[in-house]
Amino acid sequence: MTQPAYVEYPKIHVAVDCVIFTYDEEQLKVLLYPRNIEPRKGDWSLMGGFVGDRESLEDAARRVLQQTVGLSNIFMEQVHGFSKPNREPDERVISVAFYALICNDKHNRELVEEHKGEWYSITNLPTLIFDHHEMITAALQRLQHKASCELIGRDLLPEKFTLTQMNNLYNAIFQRTFDQGNFRKKIASLKVLIQTPYKDTSTSKKGAYLYVFPHNYVAPDCRIVKI
Repeated sequence: MTQPAYVEYPKIHVAVDCVIFTYDEEQLKVLLYPRNIEPRKGDWSLMGGFVGDRESLEDAARRVLQQTVGLSNIFMEQVHGFSKPNREPDERVISVAFYALICNDKHNRELVEEHKGEWYSITNLPTLIFDHHEMITAALQRLQHKASCELIGRDLLPEKFTLTQMNNLYNAIFQRTFDQGNFRKKIASLKVLIQTPYKDTSTSKKGAYLYVFPHNYVAPDCRIVKI
């Protein structure tokens, strides 16, 4: 019986790593874990895993997210493949990075604590294993591109939010301070958000109107949001 032609090629492990972002009203943060296997056991790492025989890359990433934060219906997008031959010291492993966006008050905190996970600001990351810092950098760049092409926030902000909260989210994503007046004018010109009759009075007596995304909101293919 003739052997398939690809038998002569080496077998390479395929994995996924998940860059999980959240926003806590002040900073954009990423979820990290102490690695539980050698090499580099105990060092900080993204949560990931090997792709199963009957899994697609997306299926594997969704499984990791479910096991990590207890959520299944969350935004997730492929970032990039990391394939340097020596990226892991013991085996040849190609890893595909995904980034996910989760609201700070909706994930399973007990599950995160069970795995000894910690949220780190993207501006103050610890030393990470292998090329995981590169993965976070690439994921942040992809998120910044997304925020430049559409109005984001539904996956990171509370269901009802003020324009100041949206402004602060953009400040955190792009790591710069946008002028509040120009930001509000730009947001209004996009005609995406719905103003509710409710106000947030936690910071002033006058209060600030709360906004929501339309229930059936679908992001445009590409509409540059230049603030």
